Amino acid sequence: MPVDSYDTRGSAHEVLTARELYRFYRAGEEETLALRGVSLTVRRGETVAVVGPSGAGKSTLLACLAGLDEPSGGEVRVSGVRISHRPETERARLRARHIGVLLQTRNLLPHLNVLDNVRLPQRAQGGRPPVPAETLLAQVGLTGRTRALPRELSGGELARAGLAVALANAPAVLLADEPTGELDGETEQLVLSLLRDRATEGCAVLLVTHSAEAVRVADRVITLTDGRATGAPPPHNREEAHDVVG
Repeated sequence: MPVDSYDTRGSAHEVLTARELYRFYRAGEEETLALRGVSLTVRRGETVAVVGPSGAGKSTLLACLAGLDEPSGGEVRVSGVRISHRPETERARLRARHIGVLLQTRNLLPHLNVLDNVRLPQRAQGGRPPVPAETLLAQVGLTGRTRALPRELSGGELARAGLAVALANAPAVLLADEPTGELDGETEQLVLSLLRDRATEGCAVLLVTHSAEAVRVADRVITLTDGRATGAPPPHNREEAHDVVG
C-alpha cells in the first residue's frame, strides 16, 4: 500500500486507531512488557484522557501512537494511514503531516526564538503553512513573546509555546504527555481550554495525564494498568460523550 493511501476500514470519524499494541523491552535476560494488547480509538472532535500509575505504560503508548517508537506487535493508523512498522523517515513524514506532539520537554529548541520554533515544523513539511506562525502564537496568548528564547519564558509561556509548535501544521491528532504537569491552576485551565478549543474545531485529542482537571474536561478516560487498558468505548455522539464523564 502506498505510504499515504487511505484505508477505508472503520469509521471515518475514527481519526486515531490502535489495535492490539504490544511493546517489549529486553535488558540482558530480563524482559519488560510495557504494553500488553492495548487497543483504542479517538474520534474527530473528541478528547480522551489516559491515566494510570507511574510505570503503567502511558508514555510508551503515546510514543507508539506518535510514531516515535515502534510497537513490538499491533498497528497504529492515523486518518486511515498506517504509521507503525515503517522506516523512521516515513513515520516522521506522516507525523509531520497528521500528528501534533506535545511532550513534557515542551518541544522547543533552546537556540531558536518562539516564532522560529513554530516555523521550523512548518518549513519541514513544505508548502504554505495552514495557519501563519504569528496567528498561532496570538491564539495561545504569546503575541508579545515571539522573539523570546525558551530560557526567557515562564513555565506557563513554555507550555503555550510548546502547544503552538504541536499545532503548527494543523494536525488531525494532538497527543500530549502531561501537558499541565508543572503549571499553576490558572495556567492549567488556560492550556486545557486551548486543547478543548482544538477538539471543538475537529482535532482528535489524547492526553496522558495525572491531572484531575484534565480528566474533568475529557470526553472519555482510558486507564492503563500494567500495560493493559480499560475504559469507556467511543460514544456515538457528542452528547453521549459528555455523559461518560458526568
